[in-house]
Amino acid sequence: MIGRFKEMKGFMGVMVLAIGLAGLVQAAGPELKGSYREPTINKRMFGDDLAMVNNERDEYATNLAAYAMKIILDSSGSQNSLDTARRLLGLALHLSPRNKKCVVINAQLKRGLMPGKVVADYDSHVFARLLLTRGQLLEKNKAPVNRQLARYFIALSASIDPRNEDAVYEDELRRIDHGKINWSTLTDAQVRP
Repeated sequence: MIGRFKEMKGFMGVMVLAIGLAGLVQAAGPELKGSYREPTINKRMFGDDLAMVNNERDEYATNLAAYAMKIILDSSGSQNSLDTARRLLGLALHLSPRNKKCVVINAQLKRGLMPGKVVADYDSHVFARLLLTRGQLLEKNKAPVNRQLARYFIALSASIDPRNEDAVYEDELRRIDHGKINWSTLTDAQVRP
C-alpha cells in the first residue's frame, strides 16, 4: 500500500508539473514575427485648436488601436502589420495620450507580446467611412491642426477600405495637391536630451 502511495505521489507530481508547463506555454501566446518600435512622442500634436472634444478623441483612439490589433492578428504579427500599427498607435496617442487601450497595446507590443483582440465599435468598412466623413469636416475648419488631422483620417480611410472610391479619390487629390503624407511627424519626434 505504501509503495502504491509513493507511485501515485510521483505520478501526481509529474502531472502537476506538466499542467503547469502547459499553462506557461499557453499564457505566453503566439509571438510576433517582426519587431515593434514604439512611436516616439514628446508632445501632443493635436492640442486645444483641434475641433474635437476629449470624448471623441478617446473614441477615435480606441478604434484606431482596435484596428491596429486586427491587422496584427490577421497577419500573425508580420513586420508590415507592426509598422502600420506603429503609425495607427502614434496617431491614437496624439489624439488621446492616456487612452487605456492604446497605452496597453503599445506597451505589450514594445515587450514583444501579441496582445489579445480588442473589440471595436465599428467594422473596418464603417470605420473607414467614418474617418473619411470626419476628415472632410475637419478640413473645413481653418486651423492648420484640423487640416493636418483631416489628411491623416482621409489617408487611413483609403488604406482601410481601398474599394471605397470616394475615400481613394479624396486621398489621391490630396496627394496630388500636397504630396505624400508624412507619418514620421506622428511617430518619430526628436528625442529630448
